[in-house]
Amino acid sequence: MSDHHETPNAPDDLGFELPPPTKVSRGRGMMIASVTGGALLLLFIAGLVPKLMNKHALEIENARDENATLRVEAVKAKELTSDRALTLPGTVQPLEETVIYPRVSGYVKRWLVDLGGDVKEGDLLLEIDTPDLDAQLEQGRARLAEAEAGVIRAESTVRFSKSRAERYQQLTPAGLTSQQDLEQQQGQADVDAAGVNVAKANVAAAQANLRQLQQTKAFARVVSPFSGRVVQRWVERGMLVSAGTSNPLFRVQNTNPVRIFVNVPQDVAPGVRNGVEATVTVREYPDRDFKGQVARSAGSLDDSTRTMSTEVRVPNENHDLLAGMYVQVALTLPVPHRLYEIPATALYSDSNGTRVAVVGPGDIVSLRKVTIERDTGTSLQIASGLTGDERVVRIANAALSDGTKVELITPPPSAAAPAK
Repeated sequence: MSDHHETPNAPDDLGFELPPPTKVSRGRGMMIASVTGGALLLLFIAGLVPKLMNKHALEIENARDENATLRVEAVKAKELTSDRALTLPGTVQPLEETVIYPRVSGYVKRWLVDLGGDVKEGDLLLEIDTPDLDAQLEQGRARLAEAEAGVIRAESTVRFSKSRAERYQQLTPAGLTSQQDLEQQQGQADVDAAGVNVAKANVAAAQANLRQLQQTKAFARVVSPFSGRVVQRWVERGMLVSAGTSNPLFRVQNTNPVRIFVNVPQDVAPGVRNGVEATVTVREYPDRDFKGQVARSAGSLDDSTRTMSTEVRVPNENHDLLAGMYVQVALTLPVPHRLYEIPATALYSDSNGTRVAVVGPGDIVSLRKVTIERDTGTSLQIASGLTGDERVVRIANAALSDGTKVELITPPPSAAAPAK
């Protein structure tokens, strides 16, 4: 065995030797660099020239567009009818409603009308026994009789006093009585005459007291104040009731016709007039309309809601409409100002506000501010800014400004009028 040992390879040793690098001459390197630079220059020129040509063509086109007249479609603003239909919510209320309370104290003797009963004005609803009031009536009659007797007594006394004074008047000139006695008898006659007036006044007072008791006794018969229907009853026979508002007896409603109050918005409130037709619909009667009329209105707006309370009356002979029902009231009211309809596409809305382009004489455009009354989606109802004679550009164009010269083109028949 040989003592010679192999030396291990270095980590970067490939296991074989590379050939020596080839040396490029200076002339050859310059030639390669020139060819590469020329190729890059050709590529750059090939990409730049089309861009320059396109830019030049675009500038020519823009110049042509700037000098060209814009072509637009224009439509005439359509004047709408002055009537506006609106539907407002409301609640059915009775024409008349009251709670009946007793005017006398006593015991319920009998009641004649129950819940849901129809009554006429003046019909008897209830009778009350009034033992205390009956005793006061007897006492009042006795006081009247006593006062009337007092008048008779006073008149008899005054007749006697006058006769006695006349005798003294005859005896005094003869010296049979003194002048002082004569004056005393005349004074007594005057006093007795005044007593007659006092007695008559007592009679009048007794009569007034008796009339008051009799009128109070009449309230023992409780009658209906108007025609309608009893919707609540709180009494039973034998119940003790007291005069005042502590013991309600009945609640009566008159529901023919009924009243419905609606709040009309400010923009159409000036058009509310008595007699305007109204159509009332109720969810419980889906296939039926109830016809009514505006009966009255407040004549002023509520400060918080800017609406005007308006009463609509609806005939209700069959009592189909119940008090408390939620209903919808349809009204057609005239708008106090003219409205013009234009397509929704004609509107400009920016920092300068809402405007439309109007084509004036010489086909010159002017941008005019308008106020929108209502936006229906496809069209706009203009309240101010138009007079109805303008030609409005149908489709807003950002290139339009005040003084722009345009060329009008005829729109197709479907676009000639604002969309509905």
